[in-house]
Amino acid sequence: MPQLDVAASTFPFLYSHSGLDALKHLKTLGFDTYEMMIFPPHCWPRELTVKDRREYKAWLNGEGGRISSFCYPLLDNNPNGVDRLMRAYTLDRYKEAIDLSAEWECPYVVAIPGPVNSLINPPHDWMLNWFVEGMQELLAYSKGTGVQLLLENVPFTYLPTAKDIADTAALIGPEVGVNFDVCNSAFIKEDPAEAIRMLGDLVKNVHISDSGYDDFKHERLGTGIVDPGPSAQALQDIGYDGVTVLEIITDALAPGADPDGDIKASHDILAANGWKGRG
Repeated sequence: MPQLDVAASTFPFLYSHSGLDALKHLKTLGFDTYEMMIFPPHCWPRELTVKDRREYKAWLNGEGGRISSFCYPLLDNNPNGVDRLMRAYTLDRYKEAIDLSAEWECPYVVAIPGPVNSLINPPHDWMLNWFVEGMQELLAYSKGTGVQLLLENVPFTYLPTAKDIADTAALIGPEVGVNFDVCNSAFIKEDPAEAIRMLGDLVKNVHISDSGYDDFKHERLGTGIVDPGPSAQALQDIGYDGVTVLEIITDALAPGADPDGDIKASHDILAANGWKGRG
């Protein structure tokens, strides 16, 4: 069976590197395919000058690199918040990400349902309707750009399961796909491999990392609950030909942190389970 492709996320370098410097750094670790985090000051479309944008593109072209996906982590914003101004603001930031994604020939923008509060939440149907309405607006905006929106399964949102994401994708429209996060699925005690098979050809992009059950993390593989092997087999079973993003979230500025070591060790574990090895 063909080996699965691996990309690296710039997430560990949100505050330590600009987006372009993070790409250059990941290149030294052997990567030529990247997921770019869309977050200030790291890489924020509205703050990039024309010169900045051209520098990214020139470097990618010169190095034979590519950005496989944009991920907007919604640390500050909410597409299904109760305030319509927050929903509109969040959609505007997504539109900027879509524009930049089209300019850099990146095929996917990952869209995350908004977070919920542990005390009291709006009715589920309200949040669902707001999110579907917003995603349909983004689909209309992205038409003709070559950029596809992908929904992600995230535990702290109101749509945590693979089934939730599949059902919501059906409500939004056939143009939307799924960014499946193996660690997120394992954390809520789903079977990630069965979730992948259930989602089938909706899966366009994949995230992988590790966590325990007590605290939600995205750490080095081999340290927690994630077993990559069954997910690799499931991806092969559905004929998946996209990339798997190592979304290792080790803050490069934290004392004692070793994001490079975590990324390399995780890549080696993937290589032992059906993915391509380090270059």
